[in-house]
Order: sequence, then structure tokens, then C-alpha cells
Amino acid sequence: MKGEFLLEIGIEEIPAGYIKPALRSVSELFSRFFENSLISHGPIETFATPRRLIMRISDVAESSDSRTFEKTGPPVASAFDDLGKPTKAAEGFARSQGVSVGDLIRIQTPKCEVVGVRKTEEGSSTIEALSQAIPEILEKIYFPKTMRWMDLDVRFVRPIHWIIAIFDGTVIPFSFGNISSANYSFGHRFTHPQSFMVASFHDFRDKLSDQGIEIDFEKRAAIIKNEVKQMAESEGLMPFEDEALLDEISFLVESPYPIMGSFSKDFLELPASILITCMKKHQRYFCLQDAQGRIRNRFIAVNNTPVKDEEVSRRGHQRVLKARLEDARFYFKEDRKQPLFNRLGALKGVVFHSRLGTAFEKVERFAAIARMLAGMWAPEKISQVERAALLCKCDLETGIVYEFPELQGIIGSYYARMDGESDEVATAIREHYLPTHSGDDLPESVIGAVLSISDRIDTICGCFSVGLIPSGAADPYALRRHAISIIQILMRHEWKVDLTWLIKEAVGLVESKRSRSRDEVEADVLDFFRARFVNFHAGRDFPLDVVEAVVRADFYDMVDARRRLEALAAWKKRDDFELILVGFKRVMNILKDQAPAQLRPELLQAPSEIDLYETLKTVSDRCGVAFTNGDYSAALEIMTELRRPIDVFFDSVLVMAEDPDIRRNRLALLGNIFQLFTVVADFSFIGSTA
Repeated sequence: MKGEFLLEIGIEEIPAGYIKPALRSVSELFSRFFENSLISHGPIETFATPRRLIMRISDVAESSDSRTFEKTGPPVASAFDDLGKPTKAAEGFARSQGVSVGDLIRIQTPKCEVVGVRKTEEGSSTIEALSQAIPEILEKIYFPKTMRWMDLDVRFVRPIHWIIAIFDGTVIPFSFGNISSANYSFGHRFTHPQSFMVASFHDFRDKLSDQGIEIDFEKRAAIIKNEVKQMAESEGLMPFEDEALLDEISFLVESPYPIMGSFSKDFLELPASILITCMKKHQRYFCLQDAQGRIRNRFIAVNNTPVKDEEVSRRGHQRVLKARLEDARFYFKEDRKQPLFNRLGALKGVVFHSRLGTAFEKVERFAAIARMLAGMWAPEKISQVERAALLCKCDLETGIVYEFPELQGIIGSYYARMDGESDEVATAIREHYLPTHSGDDLPESVIGAVLSISDRIDTICGCFSVGLIPSGAADPYALRRHAISIIQILMRHEWKVDLTWLIKEAVGLVESKRSRSRDEVEADVLDFFRARFVNFHAGRDFPLDVVEAVVRADFYDMVDARRRLEALAAWKKRDDFELILVGFKRVMNILKDQAPAQLRPELLQAPSEIDLYETLKTVSDRCGVAFTNGDYSAALEIMTELRRPIDVFFDSVLVMAEDPDIRRNRLALLGNIFQLFTVVADFSFIGSTA
């Protein structure tokens, strides 16, 4: 027999950003429990509102499967004497397992043959297993922060008020803190606060639906999106597309009830970014635009309950927003009393980090890096890069950014345009913060990309120089994200740079702050980038062994390394790849622990080694052209021409010849092949699971 398992945890309002990770955690924890307990089940479904986490699993077996397992004991040599009689070791083991010596069996292990016993464990009740497991699982659910309440010894994201735990309609008995499991839930906090009995998931869902509560957050988001769109269209407007805001609001309300409000047109003199931030970030309102994409003085708020008098609710939303906009207008007018550049000196009073100095010192450092990089990649833009570097942090001293920190860069870009700075410089001020998170846009402009790289490499090298190094999951200064961003920007613009040189320059600029040896810092930062490069590409459908093979050859020019990686990953898909690789690996294996030697063509004797030498010369010349052009796919195809000569060479000559000169010369020939291979990758690592 199979039944349905329903779990609901009724809680005080959960922070919106905590809910999705918590649902993933719930699903993973229970999936692991059922697997380990040998309890078969159907699909795991999760649902949530701000006040409840819900899980439903269908087709759950009434009991776990029985299992047969073997318990090993002492070695046979210790369990029986020379006459085959059981020793005390065998008797003691049999007694501990509740069997007679005659029931012992022999089991072969990798080390030796041992005695053992084969047992069958009957399945146990699913309800009993869940009764014991659920309290333990509840404490393991992932939340960024948890809390205690009352004098209880349990922790959760917020105080729990009720728990439904039923299997096929039967309550699964357990307690968590001061709450005992039951088969009743509660409705909407304001409109239906009474409890109601629950017989099954469908019964539970339907009763909440009758109260206007949609437990499926994706359906709830769709309802909000559709109603907001219809309300906006009724005024000839449309909402700004904002999936993140929609997602957040869907986890802030159980029963969405949109309402439209307005604000004075006078506030439209403020930059749109300020208006949007006031409405979106601080009030969770949907901003509206006209057909031309211009922001209008309308917004839509989403209430968590129907209101008796919409006008009262509307005035309340408008009053709160007006206060926000008044503050923003005040700061904006104060900011415009002086140009953005005049705030540069004030950065001397802004501490970037106590060990790394002020924001002004940081600007000086990464401006120097930016000048060097611009000289390599865009020498015609050096003056604009310098100007943007000096301006890009000045908005940290504006009132708007003080009030709305998320606008740094954005408001600086806007003020720069108002001050008459070029579009290139203004755009770079905004773009140098990109990307701000995984999946975010990369800087498109050359100046913005140069500044982004310069700012980030200064942060990474500065932190490593004073011992602020990420460890485990802890990365308070987002250095991993900074490194990944640099890699992405270099790939996006296909800019070649020697990473060792860049790190050396950045570490040199923070010399007066450094508390660790320079060599140690440079080596650690290089290893840090290497790990980020490997993780970044191994997580994007490139085989890990191929990524490692490329990186072990050379990754200091990461754009070049990416080209080699793409070519090798595609080449590995050839049907005859393994046959080609055999010869390459034979070359590398025989050269292990061999000192480099100089090839002397006049010492070549056997036809096979002469043929290999002549083929190698031709292949090397053609590969050299391909390497110069960065065409590693062509180079690898050319290198396959060495396969047959290598195989014939190994089949017909003895590399380790008795004559030391002949031996050294043949090793030197293989050494030249090895050097050609390693321009692309360390082929010995292909297929490795290290």
C-alpha cells in the first residue's frame, strides 16, 4: 500500500529571499531521508507563502523495504585454529551477532578472507520512521539566519505556530519545540484566522484557495503579473519588466490584491533611476511607463489582503512614497550644488578598509592600473580612462548614494552627464561596477571594462596583501566574484594580458600596505585565479580533465587558454581520439625524470626516427603559424599527423639504447615533440580523475 505524505510548517513571516533556498533544502533533506531509509516514494512537490512551507510527496510506501546485509568479523586465520575449530574470536563475534558459530560465513575482502554473518532486516513503519526523522530534518533546513524563541532549545528562521504532518490522513506524531504535529492548519491571518481540519493535500489546497490563498508561488506570481498588467493597461500604461521584483512580491503576500496609486508630476524632474529605486527597493511597488518607455507618475502596490476602502489604502501608499520622494529630491538638489569631480578630495575621508587605506588611495591605485591596461588595449582612450577613473567613486560622497547605496555608479553616471562629461566617461562610471552578481550584464564599453578589471584586481591583490583571503565558504569581500568577473570581461573583449604581470603590478601598487611577503602574495593570487578559471569552465560543459590539461600547460593568458580549451574539448570528441592520445602519452611517460637534451640530427640512424624527425619539422612549422593566429583547432589537426610516425618509432627502435649518445638523442627527439604538445595542453592529464 502507498499513501500521501503532507507536511506544512506554519511560521511567522519568512524573509522573501529565504524561501526558495529553504524549499530546495526541504526537498533535498527528505529525498535523502527516504533514500537512506529504503522507503519508495513518488515526486516531491514544494510550495510556500510568507507564512508556510509546504511539502507533498505522493505514492509513499507504508514501510521501508527489507534489506539483506553482511556484517564482517575477524579474519578466518584468527577465527579458526589449525584443526578448523572455532577460536574465542569466532565465538565472541557470533555471540555479539546473536547467531551460533555454525551460522558464520566466509567473506572475501580486498585484504583477506574474514568470517561474517548475513542478516535480513525487515522493513519498518514509514510513520514511525518519519516521526523520529522530521524533528531532526526541521533543524537542518537551510536558512541564512535562524533564531530561538521563548526558552526553547530549537532554532528556526522564525517562531513556528503550527505543523501539519499527515500520512494518508493519519497524523505523524512528534514535537518540535513547543509545537506538536496535528492535522489542522490556519487560514489568512486577517481574513480567515480560524483553524480548519486537513484530510489530504487536495483538501488542504482547496480550503486555502477558497480563502484566496494560492500556495503555488509560481502561480501566485503569474496572478500578480497578469493583474498588474491589466490594471496598468486600463490607464494606457505598462509596468517595467522586473522578474526579481515580481518574485520577491510573490513571497511577500499570500493573497495578492493590487492597487494603483500616483504621485505628483513635479517628482518626474528626478532621474528615473531615483524614482524607480524609491518605488521598487524601498516600497516594493511596480513602476509604470508609457508607450515611449518614459516613467510616469503612477505605481501599483500589492496588498496582502482585500481592503474595505481602496481610497484609504491608496492614500496610505501615496503618503509613504511621497515622503521618500521628498527626501530624494532634497538630496538631489543638494548634490547638484557642486560638480561631481569636486567630491574627489572628500574620498580621502572615506575608509575603503582599515588595512588598505582610503577610497582616494584605492582610486589612485586602480587608476594607475587602468592607464597601463588602456595603453595595451586602447591607447587612443587613455585620457578618457584616466578621467573616468577619477570620477567613478565620487558619487560615494553624494547624498543620493548615502540614502540609496544601490545607486552608486548609476547616479554618478547621471551627474557626470549633467556636468558635461562625455558619454563614454559617464557610461564607464556606471559600467565599472558590472557585473554585480552572477548572470549580470558585463561592461560593454572599452573604458568601463578597463575600469572594472582595474578596480577588481586592486581589491583582490590588496586583500591578499594584508591577509584577507577567502576560506571555505567565507568570502566577505567577494573576491571570488571579482576574479570570475575579470575572467568574463577578458573573454568578452578577447583581451590578452599576462596575468603574472598584472598581478605583479597590482601588488606593487599596494606595497606600503602589504603585511605579507610579495612573492607569497603573488603566488597565492595566481593560484586563486587558476582555481577560479578551472571552476568557471568546468561548470560550463567543459570536461574537468580537459580544463586541467590546458591550465597545467599555461593559463597566464586566459583568453589564449580559453581558445586552447575550446579547441581541445572539440578535438576530444573525435572517434579516433583515444588512438591519437596513446602515442602522445607514450612520449610524455618515457620522458618522466629525464634531463632535457639537445637534438643532434646527424645521430639519427633508424628510418623510423629519421621519418619522425622530418615529419616533426614540417608539423612544427605549420603549427607555429596556427599558434600565432590562435587557431588551435587547426594546430591539433596538424599534430595528428605525428600519430603514425610516433607509433612506428616506438615499434621499431629502442629509445633507451645502450649507446648513451643515441639514447640522449632519441630522448631529445621525443622532448621536441613534448614541447610541441604542451603549447596546447598537458596531455598526460587527459582522462585523469585527480
